[in-house]
Amino acid sequence: MTEKVALIGSGNWGSAVAKIVGGNVHNFEHFDKEVKMWVYEEQIDGKNLTEIINTKHENVKYLPGIKLPENVVACPDLIKTCEDATMLVFVVPHQFVSGICKQLKGKIPSNCKAISLIKGIDVQDNAEGFRLITDMIQESLGIQACMLSGANIADEVAEGRFCETTIGYRNKKDGELFRDIFHTPFFRVSIIEDVVGVELCGALKNIIAIGGGLVDGLKMGANTKAAIIRIGLYEMRKFAKMFYKDIKDETFFESCGVADLVTTCAGGRNRKVAEAHVTTGKSFDQLEQEMLNGQKLQGTSTAKDMYGILSKKGLCEEFPLMTTIYRICYEDVPPKRIVEDI
Repeated sequence: MTEKVALIGSGNWGSAVAKIVGGNVHNFEHFDKEVKMWVYEEQIDGKNLTEIINTKHENVKYLPGIKLPENVVACPDLIKTCEDATMLVFVVPHQFVSGICKQLKGKIPSNCKAISLIKGIDVQDNAEGFRLITDMIQESLGIQACMLSGANIADEVAEGRFCETTIGYRNKKDGELFRDIFHTPFFRVSIIEDVVGVELCGALKNIIAIGGGLVDGLKMGANTKAAIIRIGLYEMRKFAKMFYKDIKDETFFESCGVADLVTTCAGGRNRKVAEAHVTTGKSFDQLEQEMLNGQKLQGTSTAKDMYGILSKKGLCEEFPLMTTIYRICYEDVPPKRIVEDI
């Protein structure tokens, strides 16, 4: 059977992924060689972004300077992008997933499977107070979903610098198929039977990265940064184990766990904007608009989501770092409280 891949999303990370997937489908007989990529249409210098991508083979807005394979075809129509796909790659900000799934319901093949590259959670009114993005995809579309997450800063991946990533699977065959389209000598993929653990690591580390950036802005030094990373990893694992008993300890030692936490606290948009919040005194919303070229700052919104869950369950004192980061982001608490309140 021939598998056909469609990419849902075309931002910085989505475009970096498109370069890998577009190249890898040529390496296996069981993949269709065309890879459609859904692009939210924008005007760039009077031209449609999809037209620019399909003629220049470059996403000039979100990943300038990186050539995409010619078999990656930008498409502004979500349904046309996905209607004949058997493998869906979700790589959009988490707040858009629900609307995308509503549009796709009943419009994709019955043998389709999905993978999420999205680092975030969806706040719900259910007993836990939240829902995982893979669960949203599975429940909305009636298909199984894997999860990819790791120490993967998009620009470095696009430039071919070596890194690792982790795919969490429920069905091993699906995990192996998705490994085929992502694994390269410079983008090393490991697979593990723990979708939930991989996903929670990817979501929660963005909160801790805000803490890392605050520490940098305050010029507190390497020892303080190391403490924030350690406490952050402890709170991430504690939260995951509190809500999901089957999460594997080894997941936190995969690329999706400690490696992603370290790299996100050292680089990436959350750290950069949090540092600027300290040095400029500007709000996170203003800095997002000024610094991120249309990308979304995931750490602050995830901190808000987490605080909603923790406060509803009376758990704020058990997670002092995540709670303090939320308060700095949304309650005008001074950044120096990052070490005073934990």
